[in-house]
This record gives sequence, structure tokens and C-alpha cells, in this order.
Amino acid sequence: MQAFSQKHKPKTGRSSTEKAAARVFNPATDPPFLNAKQAWVDSVFNKLSPEERIAQLIMIPVYSNKNQAHVDSISALVRKYKVGGLIFFQGGPVRQAHMTNRYQKESKVPLMVSIDAEWGLAMRLDSTTKFPYQMALGGIEDEQLIYEMGAEIARQCRRLGVHVNFAPVVDVNNNANNPVIGFRSFGEDKYNVTRKAMAYMRGMQDNKVLANAKHFPGHGDTNVDSHVGLPIINFSKLRLDSVELYPFRQLMKNGLGSLMVAHMNIPVLDNTPNLASTLSKPIVTDLLKKEMNYQGLVFTDALNMQGVAKFYPPGVVDVKALLAGNDVMLNTMDVGTTIAEVKKAIANGDITQAEIDLRVRKVLAAKQWLGLDKWQPIETENLIADLNNPHAEYLNQQLVEASLTLLRNKQNILPLQRMDTLKVAALAIGTKEETAFQRGLARYMQVDTFFLTPNSSIAELQALKEKLQQYNVIVAGVHKLNLKAGSSNFGITAEMNLFLKDLIRSKPTIVGVFGNVYSLAHLEDLAKADAVIAAYQETPLTQDIASQLIFGGIGAKGKLPVTVSNAFKIGDGLKTQGGLRLAYAQPEAVGIKAVDLAGIDSLVAQAMAQGATPGAQVLVAKDGKVFYHKAFGNHTYEEQHPVQLTDLYDLASVTKISTSLAAFMRLAGEGRFDVDRTLGEYLPLMQGSNKANLKYRDILTHQARLQAWIPFWKETVKKNGKFKWATFKADSSRRFPIRVADNLYIHRRYAGKIYDQIKESPLNEKPGYVYSDLSFILAPLVVQNITGQDFETYLKQNIYKPIGASTLTFNPYKQYAADRIVPTEVDSLFRRQLLHGTVHDEGAAMLGGVSGHAGLFGTANDVAKLMQLYLNDGKYAGETYIGGNTVSEFSKCQFCGQGNHRALGFDRPSKPGAPDGNAAPSAPAESFGHSGFTGTYTWVDPVNGLVYVFLSNRVYPTRENPKLSQLNTRTNVLQVVYEALEKSRKVQP
Repeated sequence: MQAFSQKHKPKTGRSSTEKAAARVFNPATDPPFLNAKQAWVDSVFNKLSPEERIAQLIMIPVYSNKNQAHVDSISALVRKYKVGGLIFFQGGPVRQAHMTNRYQKESKVPLMVSIDAEWGLAMRLDSTTKFPYQMALGGIEDEQLIYEMGAEIARQCRRLGVHVNFAPVVDVNNNANNPVIGFRSFGEDKYNVTRKAMAYMRGMQDNKVLANAKHFPGHGDTNVDSHVGLPIINFSKLRLDSVELYPFRQLMKNGLGSLMVAHMNIPVLDNTPNLASTLSKPIVTDLLKKEMNYQGLVFTDALNMQGVAKFYPPGVVDVKALLAGNDVMLNTMDVGTTIAEVKKAIANGDITQAEIDLRVRKVLAAKQWLGLDKWQPIETENLIADLNNPHAEYLNQQLVEASLTLLRNKQNILPLQRMDTLKVAALAIGTKEETAFQRGLARYMQVDTFFLTPNSSIAELQALKEKLQQYNVIVAGVHKLNLKAGSSNFGITAEMNLFLKDLIRSKPTIVGVFGNVYSLAHLEDLAKADAVIAAYQETPLTQDIASQLIFGGIGAKGKLPVTVSNAFKIGDGLKTQGGLRLAYAQPEAVGIKAVDLAGIDSLVAQAMAQGATPGAQVLVAKDGKVFYHKAFGNHTYEEQHPVQLTDLYDLASVTKISTSLAAFMRLAGEGRFDVDRTLGEYLPLMQGSNKANLKYRDILTHQARLQAWIPFWKETVKKNGKFKWATFKADSSRRFPIRVADNLYIHRRYAGKIYDQIKESPLNEKPGYVYSDLSFILAPLVVQNITGQDFETYLKQNIYKPIGASTLTFNPYKQYAADRIVPTEVDSLFRRQLLHGTVHDEGAAMLGGVSGHAGLFGTANDVAKLMQLYLNDGKYAGETYIGGNTVSEFSKCQFCGQGNHRALGFDRPSKPGAPDGNAAPSAPAESFGHSGFTGTYTWVDPVNGLVYVFLSNRVYPTRENPKLSQLNTRTNVLQVVYEALEKSRKVQP
């Protein structure tokens, strides 16, 4: 736009409005505000005094984490001098919003509000989303993701009343020792930097936030931080033109709204000693505005930085910046002196009022384009939630996933396979606190955690080395690294290097480096590791995603954007396939909006509030992605132990499909078990009984006329309520080795009596469906008879351990601390104690906690792995554990025509669509699962690719509590998921 060019004084006789109309706006190439509505610009401009016009070019620093005196001092500057804008620094979003509202109301002209938010508002503000650093973004191949990030950052800025984001950094970081740019750059390749910066810029400006390319003419090849000194750039103009200026030029051709001039001394462009580029007319006016013909807003870098501030006092440095050609003076520290100095410069003829006016009009045009002609106060209600919205979380996850760079993968060790052969140690180097990386790894299998502090003694190193000898895979995370170059090898100590070198030499070692990618060059022998993951930064999300990469939940995609060493060069990056095992993602990853799942939280909260259960775990996965996984409430109503995702619940009858059925299906897939053969064929104990000829097809569909259950425990109690002396003892011994509960041990041969009772029990007179535990109590004997292995060993070796379901176990008290096991009932009749770590079911307890009808404990996460195996028809992580399409066959309804809606062992919807049925109303007829007496439930839907797990201890403190079933909480939670799915389908094109 002619009116905003820097062609000295405008010609007389033509108004700015006429000149603006004389130039055709090109949206593809021009800064967007050149299309501003001139009427508003003219009306505001005409009401400004000469001093107020100067003030429009001043932007002052503001902090929302300072005291009231600071808040009031900014207010005084706004009211007295009518400054043009603010740059916010550290603080919080709500406080910033309140301050912004106050200052906007006090300002004669709406203020242009800016912020440094290179990786989102979290660069400056607490309680906000932290997106990846630009160096991580430089490793992403899909630039559309970076556009979406720019758009989301813009939306968040607008929500907070911010108009200019000082991003992207377009410096080409070709100096590994750069102390100020480094991880803030997209990398060392000018073309890659340009593509990424373009996407970021467009994302913001398409959403009405002005982008700002920095730091002109290029701060990527310096070894001095301009915050503390003045870098000297001794390059030729040819070098500057071909490398440093390239991204700026390309962005300018594509509508760049603003840029920032760096504080650097560049003799080839201006040989004035100690003069920063910010204060150089040859650089700002001659090069940038004339030679490069840049029409957008030109900001100085902060004028309180030592690159300029140590040479000139406040006010003087500002006027020098203005004389150099800058439009906006950033971080003016003395507004009154600055205005006075500018007026002197005008009086001295150093700059004309007309030149000032052109820049003021440019600022006002930008304000109009930004919507400040229709300013509205910031609404602070829901501000935090809006700034941390689910879309932003999902986008952040996508960005991190796309950036992770796999630099070594010897013999394709990643993703880890054959977990039943692995003993994994998760070593955190650089910290002594459990890391998100270690917690993420533990979702996939049992891992043991170890720690190596930066300055461990030789004795500590040796002790740790000895402990790790028993492991055949070490996954080492390198943590707590310094971000900036030049800071003592990024914090990597000789001790860390010594230990890691030895580890890599002696063990299969996978290393994830959570820090500045240049730190890889300081980890000796890292290239010899079996796998190396460059994660670029340390956040809980980055560690979470890296753990998923190791086990194949997601694949590796990133490419190194810089050369780190001879071993790790720009463009390096191996790919792996994801989807091997469960991934952990946001609802948006499966097309569902997180807001549409709010009903789950409400239903569980309702159940807890009404005393239906003290707590719960809920997990939902679709297409192999866990998109909802939460823990609620406490272990008991005493609220002393909040439920964690890693806590184990008594699964009750979910045991049937998790143990007996798992074993039967695996054996059937191998041709070793046939549902059309009889119980007597598989269990000699039952031969000669009325159960010998019962077919397993009838048994597993509960129509074999077996009794529902037998209260075995009542046979052990005398009329006075005391136990029979030959049955139980308070202490264990050779004759009474089997623990039933705390201080209660049963005779070693009592199991035989239970089996005899089942054998001798009469069959129901009438045929038809009767749900029975009895055949499942016998299942361990059947499995052992077929395989020669005891039941628990068979399950763990053949299914649980290979799929990483390590918490699926009987008698969890043997392996887990009590605070990880959720208690069940206060048993007042049989065991007369709180049941904690031993099975709730009396019969299973009398069998030593191991049975096929009850007794299994586990987390929702590990139950989900088994259910995913079922959903995949017996396959998981590229291996087949149940062959022959057996799960598909077992999960089909066998006798629906006769009114029996069960599959083989599985429950199915008995009344599809019924609001009070055994399944969610929208669950298709093909879905299947099971429920458990203690308040558990799991459901598999092959039509929609869903796995659902609900675990609770509704029997605490007593089983005489039907509220969970009365509320239909378990099925209603799944119905929320179906309704969310339906909503997502309606909005799809």
C-alpha cells in the first residue's frame, strides 16, 4: 500500500485514503493489514496530538506476576502517555486478562497487545498449553500440523486478547554453540526453516493474529547471547543474502505481517563500532525497507537487552531505533524521555513528522485489521479451560508424535517384540524421581525402575551396574538436561557418560534423550546404542509418546533438522510402524470430541455420590487407541487412598472370560479343545458322574443344567459360627498351607472336597438357561489335564506375559503392595474381616485364590490388552495367541433362537436396545463381554472397534448394595461413548 511505504514524505494534494485506494491490495503477497479500512484509521489518527502519535509507536513491558504497584504503574503510563501497545511477559492468563481489560478501558486508542509465544502461551504464562519447541517442529515432515498449531496458538491468543505473537523464529541455526537460538530454531536448512515458518505464519494470520519473523537479518550463527552482549557477525553479504535472509525474503513474498530486528553488529552492512542492527539505518531502512521492499510492521527486539542497552540510556536508544527505520519500539523503559527525545529529533530535522505519521498510520491499520476498532473485553469465565481445550491437547500429541526421531534401531529392536522373553529395566539418568517416561513404559509390561543422578559416586555406579546385570534390555531416559548450548555440556556429567558408555557396551540398550538435540553430541558412544530416540525436549507428553514408540503404540516419523555430529546428521531418521500395541491418545484421535464424553465423569460421580461404589477405573479404546482412561474416587469411603490407574481390582466373574475362556480358546485354536466334546472326556474326575456327558457347548452357554452355585464355605462352619477344627487354622503349616484370608489357612486337601461336591451335585430338573459357576471352578483342572501345566502358569506364560498384561494375577498380595490393591467387602459371615488382597468369592478363596470363575485381579489397562486380543480375533502385537478365528466363533450367539443369548463363555446383549439390559442400549448384537459381582464389567464391540473396561469395588463395605446395578452405571457409561460416536458420524462429511 502506497500510504504505508517508506518513500519519505507523501506527495501533497492526495490524502492517505486516496493513496491507499490507488494501490491494489494483493492478499497473497502483502501484509494483511494493508487492506485495512481507512475510515477508522483516519478518524483515530486525526484525534491524536503529535506526542500521542509518537506514543503509538511505543510498546511497554508488562508482567502479570508482579505486585499491584507494577499493575498501577502501567496504568499510569497508559493514561498519561497513550502508549500504543503492551508486551506481556511472565504471569498467568486470568491475571493477564484482568490487566488487559483494565488497560484497554483506560486507553484512548485500543492497545496492541503482544507476547513471546514461540511454543504457545506457555512460553510466558502458567496454566497454558506448551507446544513443542521449534527444533522439534523442524523434524516434522507434515507441515499441515504446524499450520494447525499456528492456528490454535492464534485462537488462544485471541481468546486472551493478544494480537501479535513474536513468532516464528526464522533464524537458520547453523551454529551448534548458539547460546540464544538453538532449540528455538527450526534447524540448519534454510528451505526446511522456511517451509515450517511459512506454515506457522499462515496458521496465525489466517486466524487474525499478526505473525512476527525474527530475528532479522538472522541470529542463527552467533556464539553470543544478545540478551547479555552484542554479537558480531563477520559474514559476507553474499552469505547473508543466500542463507540468513532467505527465510525472511520468502515469508515477505507471502504476506508476512511483521518482523523483529535483532541486536547484532554486522560490519558488512554497517561498520559503525558497537552499533546493533536494530539501530542501523543501513540495515533497517536501506536493506529491509528499501532493498527488500518490506511493507509490514517492523519491531525492534527488546530495547532493554544488553546488546543495545549497555551502549545507550533509555530514551536515547529508542529514538535511535526510530531513526534507523523501526516502526515499533519494543520494551521502552522510559516513555516520557523517549517521547521527548523523538520530539527533539523532529525539531533537529533528524526525522520528519510526516515520517512519524506514516508509521503511526501503519500501526493503526494493523490495529484495525486485528479487530481493535471493535474491541470487546476479555471474558474470564472458562478462560483456563478454553486455553487448554481438547483440540489443543490432541494437536500437541500429534506434533510430538510426528517429531520424535529414531536415530538408531539395530536389528529392528524397536518396537520391542516377544515381551515374554524380556526383562526390562527403566533407567532414569539425571534424576532420582520417577519419570513420566518410566510410567509410560510400565503401561506396556512389567518394568523395574532405577535412577542415576548426575554426580553419582563410583560405588553407586558399581552398585547400579550390578543390579542391572539380571536384565536383558535397558531403556534409559536422559533427563534434566540444560536447554542452552555452552552450559557445561548441557549438564551431561563425566559420571553419566562413564556409566552410559559401559551400559551400551554390555547390554542391549535403548536411549531416549529428552533435551536439546545438540546434547546428543556430548553423550559418548551414543551411536553404538541399540536404539536412540531424539525427543528434543522434556515434557510429560514427550516422555509419554516416546514410551509408546518403544512398544509400537505409535511409529517413528521424525527427521533430524540439524547435524549434531558425524554419527547423527541432518535428515537422519528411521521409520517404524505404529498400531502394534495399544496407543494412548485423545478422544479426537478416534474422531470423538472430548466434550461429548463428559457424561462418563458425571455418571461415575453420581455413582460415588450415591454410595454405589467408593471409586472406579474406566477405560475405553477404539481401533487400538485408548482414548479415555481415568481413575475416580478412593479405595474406600474413608477416602484415605485415591484410586490410581495402576491399582488392581478383584475382577470377580470377569475372571471367567479372562482365565478359563482364554485358556479354552487358545487350546481350541490349537485343536486341543473342542466345545462339542464332553466334560468327562477332558476331566477324568467327572467320569461316572451325571456331568460326564455334558457338552462344553452347553456348559459354556450355561444350559447344561448345572446348579448356579454351591455355598462351599457353609460346610466349614459349625452351628455356633466357629470353623471346624480340621478345616481352618489361624497360622499356616504343612497341613494348612493355603491362605484364604489374613490369619486364615485351609487344609491342603480341602479342594478335593469342593470338586467332589460339584461332582455329586444334582443337575437342574428342567433344561434351559441357568448361569452357573460350577464348570468354571473345574476349568483349571481341565486345562491342567490337557496341558500338563498348572492353570496360572499356563495363562501367564502363554497369554498374559506375552501381551504385557502383568497385573492379571491371582493372589495379588504375593506381588503387590497393599496400597495398590483395592479392598472389597468387609465379610461379616465367613472370613469376618476386610478382604484386601485376597479374592472376594468364597469358593475361589477356599481354592487358594486360584479358580476359573473368580480370583483374578488386575488393572483396567491390562484387562483392556486381553480384550483387545479378543477384538483382534486372537492376535496382538503381530503375534497370534489364539488361532483359527476361535474368538470370532466363541463370541457368536449359540442358541439365540431358543432364547439363550449367550455366546460360548461370553455374555451378549440379551435385549439389544433395552435401556436396562446387560449391555448399553446402542451396543450391537455382535458385541460381547462379561460383568463381575464386585462391580466390574468389560465389553468388546467388533462392529465399532471398541474395548470397554469398568472396574469398581461396589461390594465395599457390603455386598448388600445394589445401587451400581440400579443406576445402570456400567452400561450407561458405555452408552455415552456410543452417543459420542454417533455425534461424530453426523458431523463427518
